[in-house]
Amino acid sequence: MQLLFHQQLETHLSSARLGAYTASSADGHPDPKVTLARYMLNVSLCESLYPALQNCEIALRNAIHRHLSNLIEREDWYDVPNFVMTSWGQEETRKAKEKLKKLGKVATPGSVVAELQFGFWSSLFEAHYEQKTAFLPGAFKAVFPHMPKSLHKRKDRKNDLDRIRALRNRVFHHERIIHWSDLSTQHGLTLNVIGWISPPLRKMTDALDRFKSVQSAGLTPFLVHPMWCAEQTTGSGL
Repeated sequence: MQLLFHQQLETHLSSARLGAYTASSADGHPDPKVTLARYMLNVSLCESLYPALQNCEIALRNAIHRHLSNLIEREDWYDVPNFVMTSWGQEETRKAKEKLKKLGKVATPGSVVAELQFGFWSSLFEAHYEQKTAFLPGAFKAVFPHMPKSLHKRKDRKNDLDRIRALRNRVFHHERIIHWSDLSTQHGLTLNVIGWISPPLRKMTDALDRFKSVQSAGLTPFLVHPMWCAEQTTGSGL
């Protein structure tokens, strides 16, 4: 029954996707039950990380937008020639506005900011923006008002944001993360960034967060799930 159930799911999830979770039994043969449990655990871990990743991304872009709007005295700071963006940053902004146009939406500062990807915001902590603009180092105090001053180090914080972005992309694109040995560290880092921006938002995120419980439970809830006892059918009769 387990093999049939696995085959039915494989039809819709694809063998290539489930293949990344393949497990072997004691006799060396594929174990469909453990394979599917691994897949389900991965989905649950991604789900549990969603509140932290979502709140981190939204809070980060809004905090940067507020800082740059105040600094340049214009909400469309991305269109001000004196704010010298990298060619990549300019292209990302152009693509965001073009996408809004295709969707029939007005490219207001709010809509452009919401359309720009996490990678754009983390890129603002590159050396270019410290050397060519007034964004840094003032951004540390403005964007992360609750960050200890000892952590106001551009390279280190850029690395933090890039790590969060990598995890965010895998989670939001439904990719495998159960093999990451530092998921707990990544999760903690994401929460820290939220707290540096807004302690109240950190508290709300903590209230939604289930990562530790999901990770601690591991495969067990999926190996003993009632679905394994239910009769698997391919029909839809009454």
